[in-house]
This record gives sequence, C-alpha cells and structure tokens, in this order.
Amino acid sequence: MTENPPETFGPGGGGPANAGVTGLRRFVKRPPGAPAPGTRTRIPGGLPVQLGSQRRDDPPGTERCEMCQTILDDRHGHLVDMDKRSIACACRACYLLFTREGAAGGRYKAVPERICHDPGRPLADADWSELQIPVAMAFFFVNSALGRVVAGYPSPGGVTECELDLEAWDRLAAAYPLFGEMAPDTEAIFVHKDEVFLIPIDMCYSLVGELRLYWQGFDGGAEAREALARFLAGLRRRAVALERPLKIEEH
Repeated sequence: MTENPPETFGPGGGGPANAGVTGLRRFVKRPPGAPAPGTRTRIPGGLPVQLGSQRRDDPPGTERCEMCQTILDDRHGHLVDMDKRSIACACRACYLLFTREGAAGGRYKAVPERICHDPGRPLADADWSELQIPVAMAFFFVNSALGRVVAGYPSPGGVTECELDLEAWDRLAAAYPLFGEMAPDTEAIFVHKDEVFLIPIDMCYSLVGELRLYWQGFDGGAEAREALARFLAGLRRRAVALERPLKIEEH
C-alpha cells in the first residue's frame, strides 16, 4: 500500500450481508420526495433506511419517537438498539433515559453528541498506511458483541467493511489518545487524510447514506465530493479539542 491513499471514497460492494454482521442498519436523513417515515424503504442499491415512526393520520414529514411515539423536533436524539444492531430516533426525554449506563438492561444505548479532535496529533501517513485501509477516508468503532474494532468506508454499495490489523490499531491507540476515547457501539473514530475526529456513530451512517444518493462513477463524482466537503466543514466547526489529563510532576 502507498503512503498516500487515493482521493476517493472507495469502490466495491459492501452490501447488506456484509454490514449486517458487524455494522448497524443504514441511517440517512430523508431526502426530498422520499417515502414517509414508518415505512420499510430502501435507498438505491436495496439497503434499508431508518426513517422513524409515523401514524397513519400524521401530516407528511412527521416523525415520531420509536419509544413513546411523541412527535420529534430538531433536538431529538438517536439510540443504538443492541439486539437489532440498528439506530432508532428518540425524543429528548427518552434519549436522556438511555444516557445512563445499563438502562433497559443495556438493550439501548444513547448515541453521544460530542465531536472531538486532537489538533496536536494529526495522523501521520506512515501510521495510516500501517492500518492498510485502501482509501483516504474511513471510520472505526468498537463492536461490543464481537469484542473488537471494526473498520469501514463509504462506497457505491454502502459501507464497505475491511479487515483491520488489530495489533496495528492497538499501536495507534497507544500513540493517539483520541483513538482510545470512543465509547463502544455509539461513537466512532472518523479519519480523512491526516484529520482525525471522534464523532457519534450515527453521523458515519448518515454520511454513507448521503454519499450513496449522490454517487456517480468510480470515485463518487462532484456531488458526492461536495457532500463530503460539507460534512468535513461541519466537523471542523463543531469539534472541540480533546482534553488531556494534567501530568503531575514527581519531585
């Protein structure tokens, strides 16, 4: 592998069977003209999309909490369903219930909202090459059911999962404090070139779904690149620096 991965999102498959083992159900914001919430729909390529709940008599565009059926607003949160390996929408009240460790017997986990970066530790090309990821962008998260870190990147077929050298990951986690900060199942390390962010896991799947909607040709095309640029700009704007613990000097 070269030290400078190609400037693409990644060609290849990554279909439902591939992601069903280690990943989460596809999650993407509903584009204009898409089917109403509460229906089992698919984005191009046949992958299921999480659209939230809706009652038969609800106005178009209404989305309801998967837990209590309250109509959702812009401040609603997301939960990881650990049994189904899916992401569900939840009103603020229900979301907060599951921020407590072990709530509902651990069936649901609230997806944290923080976005962090470590401006003092950009990712070195040699370290990225050590992970042997064939593209310039990927995300990593801990799948607690498997007990290991999973790697994936966007492609025309959704999330393409790739084999990860876990020993190499452990070495990088020791060298880059941000890598060791992510909460299992609900947060991810997102890497684009030398930029590294700790982000909510739902943002990864939202990005993948959006890129699939725009994808053209082998490398994604101009619209997909613009969508990625908007995503990165949002991360840079919202990210806060990782707080390192103060070292106590020995005398």
